[in-house]
Amino acid sequence: MSKPARTPRMRKVNELLREVIADEVPDLQDPRIGFVTITGVDTAPDLRNARVYFSVLGTAEEVEQSREGLQHAAPHLQAEVGRQVRLKYLPKLTFVVDDSVERGMRMEQILRDLHTDEDASPPSGANPAAGGEGGS
Repeated sequence: MSKPARTPRMRKVNELLREVIADEVPDLQDPRIGFVTITGVDTAPDLRNARVYFSVLGTAEEVEQSREGLQHAAPHLQAEVGRQVRLKYLPKLTFVVDDSVERGMRMEQILRDLHTDEDASPPSGANPAAGGEGGS
């Protein structure tokens, strides 16, 4: 996702922008935009640009269509930010796919597969060829 904000003020600005944009996205009428979640915003220190991170479930093509729809709606979203937030500059919004959910799901699957592999292999130290019969 985004880099950590450098100051408490920047963290506050980023969170405020995320809230405004997240509130406005469901009202967008663009059919390209799927079920989008705004996961974070990383605003440049000069407040001129902001990367808006989002996630959306779907194929790579659906994700790209959602990104294009969001980028197309950026001027409208910027205007809403300008109406709701007092900033020295109105940042230009750029939408970036946040793949952290997908990466987390992949890691979870890898861990699940490792756990399944451990269950399938015989316990260490066990010798299946050795019988339990005593020979004395």
